[in-house]
Amino acid sequence: SRDGALLATGGMDGIARVFSKEGGLLQTLVGHSQSIFSMRFSGDSAHLLTGSYDASTIVWDVNTGAPRQRFEVHKGQVLDVDWRDTSTFASSSSDAQIHVCSLGRATPVRSFLGHQDEVNAVKWDPAGKLLASGSDDATVKIWSLTNESAAPVYDLRDHTKEIYTIRWAPTGEGSANPGKRPVLASASFDATVRLWDPETGGCLHSLARHDKKVYTVAFSPCGSYLASGSLGGQLYVWSTKDGQVVRSFTSGGSDIFEVAWNRTGSKIACCGAMASNAVTIMDFRM
Repeated sequence: SRDGALLATGGMDGIARVFSKEGGLLQTLVGHSQSIFSMRFSGDSAHLLTGSYDASTIVWDVNTGAPRQRFEVHKGQVLDVDWRDTSTFASSSSDAQIHVCSLGRATPVRSFLGHQDEVNAVKWDPAGKLLASGSDDATVKIWSLTNESAAPVYDLRDHTKEIYTIRWAPTGEGSANPGKRPVLASASFDATVRLWDPETGGCLHSLARHDKKVYTVAFSPCGSYLASGSLGGQLYVWSTKDGQVVRSFTSGGSDIFEVAWNRTGSKIACCGAMASNAVTIMDFRM
């Protein structure tokens, strides 16, 4: 959860579990019939949103463990979910569709249908005004909930292979760093990471030191640095200002599938298919 008080897990058994930060099991959430592939706490930690290979999303009441509402709006596996606010969320699927749904309503508030292949990731910007999506069709698209047109605001086509991960920097309107310009990052199987200007649709930097598929990126809390991890155990930390590498790390060939910063930006954790099944924590103090 955002405040660090709760941890949620989802497994191939279709069951989600909520734990306290001390490790105690608080809730066991049974409702999906296939693997849970994505989950997010709402900003107030009152609800947990889960997306499953059974093509459904469920909003759970964290306090009671009961399902608040089940949504069956996709025709394929749900690959990602993200809250816009405490009642509205976006979901993406292998059916190439994106739906925006709201608690209390059975049908989507809005649907975005521009991708030509699986949509691996959806993320709202810090202000909740723009929704970014990344797809196996090698495009990043930026959508507006208030735009009457069905077309994306920007259709970003500089990548050449599948896009697995996208992330907004914690900058701009609605963020902890409102004085810094908004930035969107995308990571691709073409071994590059790109930083985009969501106000113009232009590519700010192409980060091209990886030589294998990039699965994960994460911005530092201040928004000045971006960590990226790839197959082959390569982790780079980039300056978002000039696109230069400021730190690098190699995990001995073990693939990296996830990276994350601590709250102060002084440490980076990475995990993946490592022989030791370990999470590696690196000190990052400039």
